[in-house]
Amino acid sequence: MTEDSSSTFDAFRQAEALVAQRRPLDALQVLAPVLEAEPNAPSVQLLAGRAYLGSAQLRRAEAAFRRVLELDPTDHYAMFALGKTLQRQSRLPEAQTQLRLAVAMSPSPEYQEALGEINARIAVERSK
Repeated sequence: MTEDSSSTFDAFRQAEALVAQRRPLDALQVLAPVLEAEPNAPSVQLLAGRAYLGSAQLRRAEAAFRRVLELDPTDHYAMFALGKTLQRQSRLPEAQTQLRLAVAMSPSPEYQEALGEINARIAVERSK
């Protein structure tokens, strides 16, 4: 491993820890050079998306999750995260589509709960 790749890896891990500590703005600062060095790495885009979502930068989060799905269309977590991002933007039908796909790919309780929330919100809005 070269010194550059080692420092990129260390910065990625540090940014990951900061996201886990709910410090998304700090994570984005640490992640900036990693994003520049590895713009086509799904893991880097996914982490950036999580940090953007955590800091309510919803359009940037959406773009990052969509980029992950361009790079890896089978990433069910990116679909779930994109669905949650769209939900926060009140784009419920689009969110529902992403969450349905995520549940179909990996029927985890977290994904199913999120889809249930969207389905309920859409049903309430239709009944108004």
